[in-house]
Amino acid sequence: MARQPKKTNSRTSTAKKTSTKSTRRRSKKTATFKKSLFIVLGVFLMISMVAFGYFLGQHDMLNGHTPVAQTYKTHETESKKKLLEDLSKLETQKPQEKKEVKRPVKSSSKEIIDQNEKIMQEALYELGSKKRVKLADRGGKPKLVIILDDVSTKRQLNAIRSTGLKLTPAIFPPFQNSKRSNKLAQGLEHYMVHLPMESGSAQFNSQTKTILTSFSNEEIINRVKEIRELFPTARFLNNHTGSVYTDNYDAMKRLYSVIRSEGFVFVDSRTIASTKVPRIAEEFGDAYVARDVFIDNEHNVPYIHDQLRKAVKKAKKKGYAIAIGHPHKMTLKAITTAVDIFSDVELVYIDELYQ
Repeated sequence: MARQPKKTNSRTSTAKKTSTKSTRRRSKKTATFKKSLFIVLGVFLMISMVAFGYFLGQHDMLNGHTPVAQTYKTHETESKKKLLEDLSKLETQKPQEKKEVKRPVKSSSKEIIDQNEKIMQEALYELGSKKRVKLADRGGKPKLVIILDDVSTKRQLNAIRSTGLKLTPAIFPPFQNSKRSNKLAQGLEHYMVHLPMESGSAQFNSQTKTILTSFSNEEIINRVKEIRELFPTARFLNNHTGSVYTDNYDAMKRLYSVIRSEGFVFVDSRTIASTKVPRIAEEFGDAYVARDVFIDNEHNVPYIHDQLRKAVKKAKKKGYAIAIGHPHKMTLKAITTAVDIFSDVELVYIDELYQ
């Protein structure tokens, strides 16, 4: 007899299947939970490390342990200092001035130098303006002064003195060709200084210590003081060449002031028609002392006599005149043979004309 298949309990089978599925689901959930927990722990750990690093960085920065922190700290200190200074300025100002803090404008080196020069210049003018140059009493005949420039040797001086006439020698300060020319003035009562000043000629300007328009106040003062030491008894000086210098108002006014402060009277040789000395003399309240005629631009007696006649005519017209020549042989010969020309005037030294 055939065996019949064994019948399975359907309820039991179903229960087993359900149990297996539940176990699988629990295992899957457990794995998922563990994975999530691991991720969460990892993220937490990373956040903790970042937070710790940030804490350390902040600590270092606050204590100035990093270059950035030090820069920030310096900037912060300077800003505070600047703020305190501004506040201090505001406190010292008047109430109506507190709206704006004005900072001083910085001056350039050139502006400072120019300002100092201007201050010194004004001081020089004030010093020079304490004296006045005026004509002496000119009673009697018209007066004629003859100045002989470029004197630098004993021979020239002796030739002038040998004429027996009142001729005023204008002596060069020491220069290349005569380093002791100032010694010629020793013992002389009547003489003047012949001062080299800038002209349009490079050759003339090369003479020792020619005064240039580019000189500062200090250089002008030093040069004039040196002239005073070389010629302690001199009272008058005139310009040798000097067309550029006397035509420069600013330079000439500075020099004129210093000359006056050292006790000199400036005689304008008038080497240029546009000389600024007349204007400057008037500003100082001085009589304008200047050359009227050059007598020996040509070295021959007839020409020099004609120029002397012009000088005499000017003297008779205004009461006095100044003629300028040089100690040339022909000039001295013409002067000594001009007795008739001088009959209507009185020859005088420069210091007899002005005081």
